[in-house]
Amino acid sequence: MLYQLAANAVLLLHAAFIVFVLFGAVMARRWRWWPLLHLPAAAWGFWVSAAGVVCPLTPLENHLRAAAGQSGYEGGFVEHYLLAVIYPDGLTRPVQWALAAVVLGVNLALYAWAWRGRRGRRGR
Repeated sequence: MLYQLAANAVLLLHAAFIVFVLFGAVMARRWRWWPLLHLPAAAWGFWVSAAGVVCPLTPLENHLRAAAGQSGYEGGFVEHYLLAVIYPDGLTRPVQWALAAVVLGVNLALYAWAWRGRRGRRGR
């Protein structure tokens, strides 16, 4: 039971991290120091997608699930939990590059928005 709870906690942490990687730049509009936290996370998310590596949270979750008597899963978090919803045919290298481009594009757009918002407030 404890291992299953821990595996579910890792799963939730993993999902929260992905949301943070994609949309964490929104908070840069409010706090100048925020990019110091967010940019390394966004770089990690880009690298994991572009390089096609498995995030360390995936083997941790699989280990905890195995310790709980459940079966783990092959591949990474995206392939197992999100791919069936987003890309039902499977994860290929071009799809991974597309995901990396999404991470980069979303973050560039959000940081541009945050930067313009701060400049606008200074002008008032």
